[in-house]
Amino acid sequence: MLPHSRKDAKFDSKSKLNELNELAELYNCNNVIFFEARKRQDLYVWLSKAPNGPTVKMHLQNLHTMEELHFTGNCLKGSRPILSFDAAFDNHPHLRVIKELFFHSFGVPQGARKSKPFIDRVMGFSVLDGKIWVRNYQICEEERSAVKLAKEKSGAGETKNSTSGPVDETDMRLVEIGPRFVLTPIVIQEGSFGGPIIYHNREFISPNQVRADIRKSRASKHNARAEQAVMRLSKKGELGLRSEGGVQPPKDDLDRKTLFS
Repeated sequence: MLPHSRKDAKFDSKSKLNELNELAELYNCNNVIFFEARKRQDLYVWLSKAPNGPTVKMHLQNLHTMEELHFTGNCLKGSRPILSFDAAFDNHPHLRVIKELFFHSFGVPQGARKSKPFIDRVMGFSVLDGKIWVRNYQICEEERSAVKLAKEKSGAGETKNSTSGPVDETDMRLVEIGPRFVLTPIVIQEGSFGGPIIYHNREFISPNQVRADIRKSRASKHNARAEQAVMRLSKKGELGLRSEGGVQPPKDDLDRKTLFS
């Protein structure tokens, strides 16, 4: 997806992320994409414009690869994409900032290293329910059959005062390549991996909190069942229905039920 990028997988520190600016300067890079994995089940993505910022932190969900969903699309290795953004990106200031970061991070400049002078795919960014949905498509061109071309030419000849140009002999459609994923913006910082926070998503709930709530709900159900069992045993004891080892306790001659029966 990013033929002009440089990879580095040896960064272990999660507390001193500003050291990534030095790494970007070492590789002569202007943009940084950092994937932060937590507890082997949560994935966060940091996009930064080094060395001055801004930086956005997002939670990545629903990641599906080409191999997993058997996508039929394909593209040339090293080709440049067309970036397609939803109109909703221009409605909010924080989405405009994220749009610029996407444009600089995923856009491949003309003549960049390891890139080919071809454009045969489209990356789509859409906004829905406060999340950003990312898709990758192949631009597929197919030649039309002779029957379709004959019908279109005959239809164009029958119409009077036709202002249409020559009939296009190719059909163009989009075929998904993958991967596809969903991003939830969390925080936007003014600097590169630091600085004051200029946007904070108050509606975002961390996956840890979601899992903790699920555990609490399960524990509350178990506690309710345990309390019901204790209350049931106490009621049986008050009514004299409880037995010890399957044997009823012996009757007491001074018991009220025996004396006043």
